[in-house]
Order: sequence, then structure tokens, then C-alpha cells
Amino acid sequence: MAGSMKAVKLRIKSVQSTMQITKAMQLVAASKLRKAKERADQSKPYLETILNTLTEIANGNTDFQSSYTKAGENDKWLYVVIAGDRGLAGGYNSNLFKFVEAELQGKDDVTVLPIGKKSVEFFKHRNVPIFTEEFAEVAKITISDCYQIAKLICGSYGGGGFGHVFLCYTNFVSMLSQVPTATSLLPLSDLSSEEKKSDGKPKDLILYEPNSETVFDAIVPEYLAGILYTSINISYASELAARRTAMEAATDNAEEMIETLSLYYNRARQASITQEITEIVAGAES
Repeated sequence: MAGSMKAVKLRIKSVQSTMQITKAMQLVAASKLRKAKERADQSKPYLETILNTLTEIANGNTDFQSSYTKAGENDKWLYVVIAGDRGLAGGYNSNLFKFVEAELQGKDDVTVLPIGKKSVEFFKHRNVPIFTEEFAEVAKITISDCYQIAKLICGSYGGGGFGHVFLCYTNFVSMLSQVPTATSLLPLSDLSSEEKKSDGKPKDLILYEPNSETVFDAIVPEYLAGILYTSINISYASELAARRTAMEAATDNAEEMIETLSLYYNRARQASITQEITEIVAGAES
């Protein structure tokens, strides 16, 4: 009985130590989450402005042609996959990778540009061709890095290296819901395919130098960099929200386990005391 009580007491101390760690991780994730959401919200207006500019150029020129708006000439796919650098975030990484695997089904020639250590590890383990590992740590990605990634993508797409470019990341819906999402980066066919709306009012004619195609092609990398930067911020916020939820659940489970173990320990101690009293009384009577 004494050995069992000692083991229970050690187990309680072990769970208490684990609970302190999960509680600390929960508080850290909650404090970082607010700043991550602010960065994501602050990057959206810039992205909307760039998108509106591209749409105006594409729809304001009747003879507009750009390699970025044309359908790909080959069936090669490039997937930019944004995951986390660490685990202990519930189903954040696993849900994203399951979603990506479903997206890749039926596609023979696929290359991946992983962002995040977990993304690199996942695709290396499955022997999926990797475009570059230069941006493996998502926590250190800056807006300049996003622009560099966008230039690499545009260079490969414009040179015929890829016919389709997709982005997979985790969208932040709420504190309790983060949903894996895929969006097409190239070609930008939706921009030039929209019908020109006319409200009957005269519109200003904009002259682009040297021409509209050159200006459009120069803005596309900026647009893709904005999408990448916003998506990275949203993914990071989703990771923090998932980690906060997971650590909160782990802390609650630890508290329940401590209560159960404490109850068992107290009952074992009472039983031990009762047994000792019984033995003393029996010895005195004999």
C-alpha cells in the first residue's frame, strides 16, 4: 500500500509539472495571437488595392494580353504549402496535410514549395519534389521574402516551368475553427474574364507607359507577394489559435487527472490509517 501511495504521489507531481508547461504555452499563444491577427488585418487593404489596380488594367484595355492571365501551356503543378514550424497545435498541421493530399490526387506532375519546417518534413518524407527549401522557417518570413518567393514563382511560370500555381494554407475562421484552404495564384484568368460594367458615365482613359501589359506584369509579383504575406499571417494566427485551444484542453485534462489521483491517494491513505488502527486494537485485545 505504501509503495502504491508513493507512486501516486510522484504521478501527481509529474502531472502538475506538465500542467504548468501547458498553461504557460496557452498564455503565450493567447498573447501572440492578438498581434498576429492585427498583422493579418493590416495587410489586407494593401492586397485589395493591388488587386483593384490589376483588375482595372485588365478590364480597361480591350486588346489586353498577358502571360499571367493565359491558361498554362503544360500540366505541371506548383503548390505553395504553408504549415507550422512546431507541433503541439492540435490538428493544425495534420488537417492541412490531409487537405493537401486530397488536392494532389489525380495530379501526376506536382512540385511543392514548402513554407514551415513541418511542411518540409512532410513532403520530404513522401518524396514529393520540392521547389526550394530556402523559406523553410515560417516564423522568419518577411514581406521581402514573400516578394522573393513571388519573383521565383513568376519566373518559373512565365518561362513555362509550371502551368498552374496553387496556394494551400489554413484560414482563420474563429478562435475555435481553422479551415484548410486552397486558392489559385496563377493564371490570373479571373481578372481579364470579368465583364466590363458600364454605368453610363464617362470614364477616364489611363495611359500606361510603356504599355499596359508591361505595367501589369510588373505589378503581378507585388500582388502575389501580398497574397503570400497575408496568407502567412493568417496561417500563423490559425496555428496560435489551435495551439491555445489544444493547450487549454491539455490543462483541463491535467486538472481532472490531478483531482482523480488526489482522491485515490486520500482514499489509500485513509485505508492505510484504518488498517493500522485495526492492527493496534487487535494487538491490544490479544
